[in-house]
Amino acid sequence: MSSEIEMSVQTVEAGSAGLVKTQYFTFAESPLEMELDSGEKLGPITIAYESYGRLNDERDNAVLVFHALSGDAHAAGISADPTGISAADTGFGAEAAKGPVDRKKLGWWDNMIGPGKAIDTDKYFVVCSNVIGGCRGSTGPSSINPATDRPYGLSFPVITVRDMVRAQRQLVDHLGVKRILSAVGGSLGGMQALQWAVSYPDMVDSCIPIATAARLSAQGIAFDEVGRQAIMADQHWHAGDYYDKNTPIPGLAVARMLAHITYLSDESMHHKFGRRLRDREKYGYDFSTDFEVESYLRHQGESFIRRFDANSYLFITKAIDYFDLTEGHGGLAVALRAVKSRFLVIAFSSDWLYPPYQSKEIVKALKANGIDVSYCEIPSSYGHDAFLLEEEAQTHMIRGFLKYTARKGR
Repeated sequence: MSSEIEMSVQTVEAGSAGLVKTQYFTFAESPLEMELDSGEKLGPITIAYESYGRLNDERDNAVLVFHALSGDAHAAGISADPTGISAADTGFGAEAAKGPVDRKKLGWWDNMIGPGKAIDTDKYFVVCSNVIGGCRGSTGPSSINPATDRPYGLSFPVITVRDMVRAQRQLVDHLGVKRILSAVGGSLGGMQALQWAVSYPDMVDSCIPIATAARLSAQGIAFDEVGRQAIMADQHWHAGDYYDKNTPIPGLAVARMLAHITYLSDESMHHKFGRRLRDREKYGYDFSTDFEVESYLRHQGESFIRRFDANSYLFITKAIDYFDLTEGHGGLAVALRAVKSRFLVIAFSSDWLYPPYQSKEIVKALKANGIDVSYCEIPSSYGHDAFLLEEEAQTHMIRGFLKYTARKGR
């Protein structure tokens, strides 16, 4: 272990999930490819995942944690994967990269997962996987298509949240999990949690959808479409076939900047930036960076392009747009009728991307079916990002909810 990692481990030793390494599971080899909602088939499929804690003898203490749009499998602890920029980071190569997928850094939900934390790894076997369609170790458009020996690009089949969950079920079976104590996630992760409860009602004991919806609103779809158009309008997009060429960096950066605005709130942007100028005392009267908020958004775009593939952005946002639990059911209450999980639904007061009324719709439909559900709307100025930042309030609720679920059982 390098001295840098050793120092990092010492810094977060208390309550940390420790040193973790991304693992890989491959399935759906020919001729047993996985059938998708679109009717197309995909295989072989590799899923990148991390696990924390131990599966108990009854194999029923598993907590599945799902990431949002730009997340990955590295949810907690310190990554032990080699340092460096991987093929998955640049969008070149594939799921690839059995090499350096993550940097030496804390997981994206490390404040919630670990010994003694909300999702206690001393009690639960916690699993987080990168979604199919992604570019952080799981099979996606930047992966090599075995039929052509080239990256899929736009020939990658369109996937849905239900397809993501279908692939995750294969991983769960591979890990020997018998029952899911809880399915937990925010944003896109919350959609996956809901889909698990609907698709596998006899397997999931509880569900914690956070800052999410049973179907994306027209406003959400609109923001996703503008982001996709920014990518596709980039001169270097080449109809998705850019892996051996210049990549659509400006388009992807703009897509990220737009999306990041929706993750914040008017109040949080006012407190964080206001109208403060960046490294100057008066306006430049040109198109350089005048304001702090401009600099911040440009930084977000520049950071994102180093770790995410533009085509994955297209495919994952489209999966979010297609997500609709009411499809084919005539209503949300009907769609949730067969669900057997108990629920903890969490929303945030300033979230305007997934506003609280959308969480309340889920609660109302669950109550219509007599399903055990608790709801909490947490006051917060952070906007949609609150599910990553409001640690104390979520810890209190989630820890108690999981403890109650584990004690009571089905």
